Amino acid sequence: MAYFSKRYHPPGTSPGTLLHDREPTGSPLRLTVIDYSVSEFTERELATAEDSRSYLQSDSLTWIHVQGDAKPETMRQLGGVFGLHPLALEDVINTGQRPKVEDYGEQLFMVLAHAVRQPETDEIEMDQMSVFAGRNFLISFHPGASDPFEPVRRRLRNNAGPIRSRGIGYLLYTLLDLVVDEGFPVLEFLGDEIEQLEDELLENPTRDLLPRLHRLKRTMLIMRRMLWPQREVLNKLLRDGSGIVTEENHVYFRDCYDHTIQIMDLVETYRDVITGLVDIYLSSVSYRLNEIMRVLTIIATIFIPLTFIVGVYGMNFQNSDSPWAMPELRWYYGYPLVWLLMIGILIGMLAFFRHRKWF
Repeated sequence: MAYFSKRYHPPGTSPGTLLHDREPTGSPLRLTVIDYSVSEFTERELATAEDSRSYLQSDSLTWIHVQGDAKPETMRQLGGVFGLHPLALEDVINTGQRPKVEDYGEQLFMVLAHAVRQPETDEIEMDQMSVFAGRNFLISFHPGASDPFEPVRRRLRNNAGPIRSRGIGYLLYTLLDLVVDEGFPVLEFLGDEIEQLEDELLENPTRDLLPRLHRLKRTMLIMRRMLWPQREVLNKLLRDGSGIVTEENHVYFRDCYDHTIQIMDLVETYRDVITGLVDIYLSSVSYRLNEIMRVLTIIATIFIPLTFIVGVYGMNFQNSDSPWAMPELRWYYGYPLVWLLMIGILIGMLAFFRHRKWF
């Protein structure tokens, strides 16, 4: 699972500084603008961020999506065109931020956590998404190679639903809803993996199960750390949306808020289940060790009297002139009698252990 690797500026750097030497994501930069109203729709790619300035003059709504590795120069251009706060731009370009929402007067800035499963490796990755929302514009950022907002863009093209008639607030809801709901298939996959591990653990608790349990536990801890504050983001938008989240859109944001609660309930439940599975594994290993030690103890206990008898008669003290010699050494049937004695002791001890239910 990919951790959020937050990169800090060197000591003494001014707040809001956009560094040129940050580690690139390797994804090519692509700027897409969608300008729309109830009756009109325009979509095209921008060569530079400065090309978006003309869309501020119209009465339509503008959505600019920045996909891939956003360079500091691109961020400065967007900040100059739309009046974006330098501290918010710094949070966009330096990934690893905790999900949050900041109110900068006429615009809102949000950092969101996006959980994605990689089909090739089945690894769970947490991507940072950043969103600026103003009265008539919205700017979204995603550092990956694939665009996660394509379903929303398709709805805008086809004019499906009320998305083109509800303002920027409803567009913001659709993006938030997509990001939040992406967590459900990820948790469904993790739930299936936990169930499979549980079956394997009960049937044959081998040593290779423990690293898988610890990997799942670490994944749940990271998801909880990144998805828990996302609920507070929606809660704050419902309380104070700076006029962007209107009353008519509150019902949609409340539904999205309910989804975050469901996701956190699942995360907490899976964490408890994984913790229980680790305890079961350790108990199973301890139980198997106790079983092995019990068998070895029974075997050792059985051989103690037999070894004693063999040891006594292995001394070979036979002296016809001594009254303390071992007369059994000269018995005609001494050897089979000793074997019968030892077999009798063996059977008697096994019967006693069985009666006490020690095995």
